[in-house]
Amino acid sequence: MTAMDNNPMRRLSATGDSLYIILGVPKTATGDDIKKSYRRLALRFHPDKNPDNLEAGEKFKDINRANTILSDVTKRNIYDNYGSLGLYIAEQFGEENVNTYFVLTSGWCKAIFFCTAVFTCCYCCCCLCCCFNFCCGKCRPKHPEEDYVPDL
Repeated sequence: MTAMDNNPMRRLSATGDSLYIILGVPKTATGDDIKKSYRRLALRFHPDKNPDNLEAGEKFKDINRANTILSDVTKRNIYDNYGSLGLYIAEQFGEENVNTYFVLTSGWCKAIFFCTAVFTCCYCCCCLCCCFNFCCGKCRPKHPEEDYVPDL
């Protein structure tokens, strides 16, 4: 269960801004800037320093999650390009398949898929032509009388 599952008000975003806001750094921040900001905020909101403040504990979890993602170069690139939705897809399908997922779910890819279905009678022609080579009767069995041409 991830931190997003605990809060029903959270939605997956397609922009990657909120983790930077949590840590108080710009998107152009270096790894050292992120580390410094994390340490400063972690000390301030640590549950041991705020035992009676439940909000500080939740804030600490958010800070920890933001640091974990932004410190990892691969996860940070995914987050910058696709937001938290990209991170969710990376968890489900693997980090190397995120780009493929977004290409296959793009509008133009769906349009190509739909047009191919329309032009091939719901892919019937594709199956018959490509898989079984039935196009234009090429695989039709020949009878001996068809080869005979009478002399006129």
